[in-house]
Amino acid sequence: MNKRGHVLNAVLLSIGIGYIIQPSGDVETFRTIAEVSVPIVLGALFPDVDTAFGKHRKTLHNLLVLGVVLAYPIYFDNLQFVWIGVVTHYVLDVFGSKRGIALFYPLWDEEFGLPIGVNVSSKWADAMMLSVTAFELAVAAFIVYVLPAEIQAQGQQAVGLRAVEGLQQVVVFL
Repeated sequence: MNKRGHVLNAVLLSIGIGYIIQPSGDVETFRTIAEVSVPIVLGALFPDVDTAFGKHRKTLHNLLVLGVVLAYPIYFDNLQFVWIGVVTHYVLDVFGSKRGIALFYPLWDEEFGLPIGVNVSSKWADAMMLSVTAFELAVAAFIVYVLPAEIQAQGQQAVGLRAVEGLQQVVVFL
């Protein structure tokens, strides 16, 4: 994916994630969009810094860098949304381009991509970016809305199961 595609993806994701987190459509929604947009855009651009040094799609396009970016807010209490930009950059390069990225660099130089990708200069690059963005927003909505309900339902089932087991033990005791 080209830089324009990464920036457009990050901007669209910022707007979408802002609405997913705060769907009311009022001032709080726009505040949330503003809060997430700069870190997501910066994170989306960060991996391509390796075009100035190192090996592009290797030096800053790997799981080690992602781990550092994920750990950063834990230790420094800021940049909470930068990792989203980095992850979406990786997703665009894996899904949207033919070349892929070297996820396990420096341990392994092989680049991983999916056969559905297009060339960076292809007339289909924007359509691919929009498709990947829609997929990423669907995953974000699933994580925010569906996953907590599933976890809660499983937790309630576990509580109910424990209550039934407790009743069985009481019945056996009596």
